[in-house]
Amino acid sequence: MTNNTAITKDLANKKLHITREFAAPVNKVWKAWTDSTLLDKWWAPKPWKTDTKTMDFTEGGTWLYAMRGPNGEEHWSRVDFETINPETGFTYTTAFCDKDGNISETSPTSHWVLQFKPTAIGAKVEVELTFDKDADLKTLIEMGFEGGFTMGLNQLEELLS
Repeated sequence: MTNNTAITKDLANKKLHITREFAAPVNKVWKAWTDSTLLDKWWAPKPWKTDTKTMDFTEGGTWLYAMRGPNGEEHWSRVDFETINPETGFTYTTAFCDKDGNISETSPTSHWVLQFKPTAIGAKVEVELTFDKDADLKTLIEMGFEGGFTMGLNQLEELLS
């Protein structure tokens, strides 16, 4: 079951909707999205790597990580967790930042809503990204988000199998 990522753009409402099914139970998929040691194995598209500096997966907690490229590139991001419903879903806001978690004033900010649902073969993850500004959505798309995120989800599928 490879490359079954569905990405829908709703430009009028500044949203992206992503759906992906996995042949693994919800609890295993949930853990891969919420445990930094597992996230570091799949979150960045190869040959990039994710390196978590800190992660506090609690309501009000943060995840601070770097995506490191093969030529020494380094891009930091900060995730601020808002709501968590174990093995059902969680929400957060994310933005680019420096290595200390100070958010860049010019980076696109996105709001994520994730839902985890059991299916006949395992689990389905639905992700909705909402942006405050049209320009933020456009910037993320131009940066290659769709291809990169799909690659990451393919790596997650490999990790789960």
